[in-house]
Amino acid sequence: MHYIIVIVLSYFIGSIPFSYIVPKVFGKIDIRSVGSGNTGTTNVVRTLGLKIGALAFIGDYVKGVIPAFLGLQILGFNGALIAGTVCVLGHCYPVWLNFKGGKGIATSVGVLTVTFPYMALGLLIWQFAIIFATKYMSLASITSALFFPICVLIFKEDTPSKIFAIFLGGFVIYRHRANLKRLLNGTEKKLTIGKKNA
Repeated sequence: MHYIIVIVLSYFIGSIPFSYIVPKVFGKIDIRSVGSGNTGTTNVVRTLGLKIGALAFIGDYVKGVIPAFLGLQILGFNGALIAGTVCVLGHCYPVWLNFKGGKGIATSVGVLTVTFPYMALGLLIWQFAIIFATKYMSLASITSALFFPICVLIFKEDTPSKIFAIFLGGFVIYRHRANLKRLLNGTEKKLTIGKKNA
C-alpha cells in the first residue's frame, strides 16, 4: 500500500505542468502554441525571458524534490528512486496536457538533489558550463544525461542505483532524440532569450 501511495502521489506531483502554468499566468500565452511547442524551461526562456523561465524551472525542479523526499522518508532510498522515476515520467507524460509534457531535465535535477546530491551539483555545473560555452541547451542536457549513469556505475555499487541511473539517463536522451538528430545535422537552434520579461 505504501508503494502504491508513493507511486500515485509521485506521478500526480510530477505531472503538474509548471512550465505551462507559469507562462499562462505571467505571460498570458499557451507555451504549446509558440516556439518549439514544448512545455519545458527552454521554450519558456526563449519565449518569455529569464525571469519567467526561472520560475518555470523552479516549479519543475521542486516537483522533483518533493516526491523523491517523500519516497525516501516512507520507503527508504529505493523508494526515493522509484518515486523519482515516476515523477519524471509524470512530468514528461502529464495527464493534464494529454500526456504531452517536457523533456525531464529540471525535474530530474530535483530528483537527483535528493538521491545523488553531489552528482546533481556536478551535473548542474556541467550543464551551465556547456550552455555558456556553446549556447546549446540540448547538448548540455544530453551530455549530462550521458554522464550521470557513467558516474553512478563508477562510484556506486548497489544495483538499484545503477538501474535507476541507466534508465533515467537513457530516457532523457530518448526525450531529446529530435534535438540529437538536429545537433548531428548542424540544424539545432542555439539558446536565445525572449525579450518579454527578460
